[in-house]
Amino acid sequence: MGLIQSVDPGSLADQAGLRPGDDLIAINGHTLRDVIDAQFYAADEVLTLRFVRAGVTHDVTVRRAFGQALGIQFAHPTFDIDIRRCNNLCPFCFVLQNAPRMRRTLYIKDDDYRYSFLFGHFVTLTNLSEEDWARIAEQRLSPLYVSVHATDLETRRRCLRNPHAPDIMAQLRWLADHGITTHTQLVITPGLNDGPRMEESVRQLATLYPHVMSVSVVPVGLTRHHKYGYRPHTPAEALATLERVEAWQAEYRRTFGVGFVYATDEWYLLAGRPVPTKRAYDGLALQANGLGMVRDFLDEWRRVKRSELPMIRRAHALFQAASLVTGTLFAPTLTSAAHAFSRLTGIPLRVFPIVNEQLGETITVAGLLCGQDVIRQLRNADLCGDLVILPRLMFDHPDGVALDDVSPADIARALKKTVALADCMGDVLDALLGNSKLLYALAADMPAVTPMQAGGWAVEKYL
Repeated sequence: MGLIQSVDPGSLADQAGLRPGDDLIAINGHTLRDVIDAQFYAADEVLTLRFVRAGVTHDVTVRRAFGQALGIQFAHPTFDIDIRRCNNLCPFCFVLQNAPRMRRTLYIKDDDYRYSFLFGHFVTLTNLSEEDWARIAEQRLSPLYVSVHATDLETRRRCLRNPHAPDIMAQLRWLADHGITTHTQLVITPGLNDGPRMEESVRQLATLYPHVMSVSVVPVGLTRHHKYGYRPHTPAEALATLERVEAWQAEYRRTFGVGFVYATDEWYLLAGRPVPTKRAYDGLALQANGLGMVRDFLDEWRRVKRSELPMIRRAHALFQAASLVTGTLFAPTLTSAAHAFSRLTGIPLRVFPIVNEQLGETITVAGLLCGQDVIRQLRNADLCGDLVILPRLMFDHPDGVALDDVSPADIARALKKTVALADCMGDVLDALLGNSKLLYALAADMPAVTPMQAGGWAVEKYL
């Protein structure tokens, strides 16, 4: 049953008299398994909604205007919270490399095609039943986001550590034949699926364009708990990978009109290369996979610097200085922006790159920082001002906590500083002026606004 969390005012569900706390169980006689069923079966002109309120089942019939949405927010997208588990043992799987004694649900390997359709999570397509395939075709669940890693069957099976993994090219052709488009990714591991195997994968995926819409090339992330003998990429390897991707892009722009294959931001930062312009991403929204996030940050900073900073001076700020926290990979980019910000406003900003001690120094991204690492490394540091600004991505979780269950309020208490969360320099400015909705003051309660955004944690978003 679909527990209703909220009903949009004036919506079809509101007109039908549905309320938060009701359980929607069927539409036009179709039992609902999840929010996808609710969206699919609510497309008819006349809807009979069956729901349960206080243990009593009710039926109500309403007529839907063209394009009118049902207007229901459910407590869980899969209703029963039964997220599909992964049947692979990828050596680079984050779950298998996790630190001990962390949150229980961090050790659950999810691989759910429904979350792929709803939130853009990448899945392997190795655990689908015949019923799942039929449903994907019937309900046109498109696009899907697929972790390919290698198109060669034996190489892919080594990547997944699954000797029974099916032929991914056959699966992608089936999806194409049924009108389903896909975005794909290759997580590149040195000595496993790089070099000629990477080229083979890109070339074979390109044969399915435009049904395969993109290939994201992602560098492997390995924690200090990795047990299978692989290693991360060197800066020289990152540069060589970028050169190959750029050569492919030039070719595919001539044949397809788009770049088709894209390197994620980590390659550019590791190689010390400028990230591409926005138009180089061809309008694709793959930032959740690390593609174009740095460009978004830089473009937003350019707008803030031009349109907002000329009017701001230190006297306007609630906080006269601040410390900015980030991972070691993004620290040079953030430091450059912080220096320019301080120069233009007179407000001192100091960047603190946090070394990821719990997962290992090879994990350099801000979204995987742990709260205790922040506390340990900042507790005796010469902090700048009374405000500490943390990456919002650290807390992209329903409970607003980092990987180690530490909340922004916990960090504020430990450091005896006000804490704010930010994604961009505009957020930094809002925090300094006291306008941030994600401000955690020592004497205040937790803010009502959750730091999590749609499509956040794959495993834990609804567990």
